[in-house]
Amino acid sequence: MVLESFRLDGKVAVVTGGARTLGRDMAEALAEAGSHLVITSRDLARAESTAAEIARNFGVEVLPLPLDVRDHGQVAEMAARAAAWKGRLDILINNAGGGSGRGPCALFERLPEDVIGLIGTNLIGTLFCCQEVGRVMAQQGYGKIVNIASMAGLVGRDRRMYERSGLNQQPVDYAAAKAGVIGVTRDLAAVLAPYGVYVNSISPGGFERGQPEAFVNAYSDRTPLGRMGRDGVDIKAAALFLVSPASDYVTGHNLVVDGGFSTWQ
Repeated sequence: MVLESFRLDGKVAVVTGGARTLGRDMAEALAEAGSHLVITSRDLARAESTAAEIARNFGVEVLPLPLDVRDHGQVAEMAARAAAWKGRLDILINNAGGGSGRGPCALFERLPEDVIGLIGTNLIGTLFCCQEVGRVMAQQGYGKIVNIASMAGLVGRDRRMYERSGLNQQPVDYAAAKAGVIGVTRDLAAVLAPYGVYVNSISPGGFERGQPEAFVNAYSDRTPLGRMGRDGVDIKAAALFLVSPASDYVTGHNLVVDGGFSTWQ
C-alpha cells in the first residue's frame, strides 16, 4: 500500500529545463513511476532527444516543447499546449534556471543586465510557470508543484573553495533568486491550497560534475555526509515524493537535499 502511493500512472507532468542534469533526472523518476511528460528547454533539439530516450526507456509518452521561462507569452502558450495534449496537467517541476548566467560573476564586476537576466530565469520564470500551469490545476481542482530552489538561498557559501580551485563563483543574485523561490513557494502554498494544489520546493546542494579534485574534496569535507550529490541518484526520490500521493499532507515545505551541508553553516 505504501509503495503504491508513489505511483503516478496516467498523470501528466511538466518538467521545465528537463533535458539535462537534475531536470532530466527528475523527469526520468516521474516516467519510471508511470507519468507522461512534457519536457521543455530553450534548446528544442536537446528536449526532443531527451524525450525520445525517456519514452523508449520507460514506455510513457513524452512531449518536447521549446520554452524560455522569462517570456510570459511563451509560458502561457506552453501551458495551453501541455494541457490540451492530454486534457489535464497534474504536476509541474520548475527546474529551468542557471547558476551563473552570463558575464562576470564577481560582485563588483557584475553587469545589471546579467543580474536581471539571471533573476528573470530563476525567480520570475518560476513564478510565471506557477501562474499559468497553476491556473490549469486550480480549474481542475488538483495539482502538485515543485519549485527547484538551492541551498544557496539558505546559507552563505565559503567563496574560498571556488577561488582556490579556479572555479567561477555563483553570483550573489543567484542566492537572491533562489531565496525568492523559497518565499514564493511558501506563499503560493497558502494561496493555492483551497484549489487542491500543493506547492513545495527542493533545495539541492552541490552535485559532482567534473569539478577539480581540490574543490570536490573541500566541498565534501564541509558536508556531514562526506560527499557531493550524485547525478542520476540523489534528486530522484525527493522529487518523486513531493509530486506523488505520498506527500498529500505536505505543502509549503522546502526539502533540503544537500548531504547536510547547510546544517554546518
